[in-house]
Amino acid sequence: MGQILALVVVLVVVVVITKLVRIVPQGFEWTVETFGKYTRTLSPGLHLLVPVYQSVGRKINMMEQVLDVPSQDVITKDNAVVRVDGVVFYQVLDASKAAYEVSNLEQASLALVMTNIRTVLGSMDLDESLSKRDEINARLLSVVDEATHPWGVKVNRIEIKDIAPPRDLVDSMARQMKAEREKRANILEAEGFKQAAILKADGEKQSAILAAEGKREAAFREAEARERLAAAEAKATTLVSDAIAGGNVNALNYFVANKYVEALKEMANSPNQKMLLLPMEATGILGSLAGIAELAKESLGQQQARSTMPPPR
Repeated sequence: MGQILALVVVLVVVVVITKLVRIVPQGFEWTVETFGKYTRTLSPGLHLLVPVYQSVGRKINMMEQVLDVPSQDVITKDNAVVRVDGVVFYQVLDASKAAYEVSNLEQASLALVMTNIRTVLGSMDLDESLSKRDEINARLLSVVDEATHPWGVKVNRIEIKDIAPPRDLVDSMARQMKAEREKRANILEAEGFKQAAILKADGEKQSAILAAEGKREAAFREAEARERLAAAEAKATTLVSDAIAGGNVNALNYFVANKYVEALKEMANSPNQKMLLLPMEATGILGSLAGIAELAKESLGQQQARSTMPPPR
């Protein structure tokens, strides 16, 4: 009988010590209730409670936690149906609020996030919802963080993991993208042809200008050559005329023979002439040539006489 009593006493002592001494692990906070009413919060470490009078209420995880948002169908502003899922990173800052201000913290947070995803995406069209992922995340974070503040929770990040349009809509978008790329390619190709045509026309213009300038320069030089030839011929004619006026018949013979020989040369070089007829008066040509020789001798003698004359004093 005494042994049973001793065993009962030992069990009571163990239970009392278990209820009296409480060790809170790191990363958690426990709430203390006195006859069912919240009185204080236990931080990590060793604590003593009065058995029966005090008890542990809720054990709250104070570390940052991850909450997966299941996929759901959302209708966008332009009536496109997309399937959206995400993830939420949150942390409890006030254990008492998280324990007593909301019944189920995870379920309430999940419902709040899913509702606001439908609200935010419903205010955007499909193109905006696919291209403005950062804006969607920022708007969700602002709304959800403000709504969960009374619960003692800090929402750090909300990330949309995937926005999946229907298959037929994806195919339509792929065709649209392909058409847009082909359009840009055709525009670039047309621009290339345009630039090539412009460069070709500019080159032809420059070539025509250079050719015209070359022709003008050639015509100018040809006219200058004819002018000099005409001046030389006029001077020669003047000299012959002066010689004839001085009574020198050989000068006239030279002039006539020169023209005669030039005429024969032109007739010989003409492509339309198949036969060349020489005049019967060959003695006239010979006489003219003799006159040319005598004229040359006379001119040479005059130059030598002028060179031997003494200079005037």
